Amino acid sequence: MDGPELFVVCKNCGSEVSPYVTECPYCGQRVRRRAPELGSEGPPPRARRGIGDRLPRLRKGEIPGIAPDKRPTVTILLIALAVIATLVMATGTVTVFDVGLIGPPGDEWWRMLTTPFVMQQNLAYLFITMVVVGIFGMHLERRFGPLVPLLVFAIAAVAGGEATIAAGAYPAFGANGAALGMLMAWLVEDRVAARRGEDRGNDIVGVLVLAVAVALFPLVDITASFAVAVGGAVAGVLFGIFLSLFRR
Repeated sequence: MDGPELFVVCKNCGSEVSPYVTECPYCGQRVRRRAPELGSEGPPPRARRGIGDRLPRLRKGEIPGIAPDKRPTVTILLIALAVIATLVMATGTVTVFDVGLIGPPGDEWWRMLTTPFVMQQNLAYLFITMVVVGIFGMHLERRFGPLVPLLVFAIAAVAGGEATIAAGAYPAFGANGAALGMLMAWLVEDRVAARRGEDRGNDIVGVLVLAVAVALFPLVDITASFAVAVGGAVAGVLFGIFLSLFRR
C-alpha cells in the first residue's frame, strides 16, 4: 500500500505544496476540490534535513510551510484613487468639466485616463465597478505581478475613450470600461488555461453575472457609456490572450 503524499505540485506555478490544502499559497490556484482526511497513520514522516536544507527564519505573519499572500498593492491603489476622487468632487473643488470626457478631448488626451475616476457621486456605480476591479485586479496582480493590473486598467480606459470618441457618445464617466477590461483579461486567460487542461475550479457563472451587470450599467446611469464598456471589454480580451502566452 502506497504511503501518504508528501506534497502535490500546483499545475499553475509548479510549486510543491502541502497535500492538506485546497489552494496553492503561492499563486492562489485551486489544487484540489477538498483536502483529504487524515488517516490513522497520522501525518507523513518528517524527512531528515541536512545542513544545506535549513529554511530561513520565518517572517512576521508567515505560517510554517505556507508563504504569505502578496498584498495586491496596485489594485488597492486604484480603488483608493476612485474613492478619493469621488470625495474630492463632492466638495466641488474639482468638477466633471475639469477631468471628465465630456466631448472630444483634443490635446487633453489625459482625460481618457482620468474619466474612469469620475463617478458623479453615484455610489452604486462606484461600488459595482470597484468590486470588479478589486476581484480581478487582485487575481491578475497575484498571478502576473503589480504592473499587469495597472496596464490593463489604463489600456482598457484608453480603449473605452477611443470608442467613445469614434461613436461620439458623450459624456463618458466612470470605470465600467476599465473594470470590464480587467474582468475579460482574467476570464480569457483563465479559459485558455482550462483548454490546456488546467482545472482552476473557478465560478465562471458568477464572473459572467458581474460582466453583464457592469456592461448594462449605462441603462440606469446616463453618464456610463456603452461605447466605453465595449472598448474596454475588447481591450481586455486582447490583453487576456497576450497574458495566456506568459502563464506562471
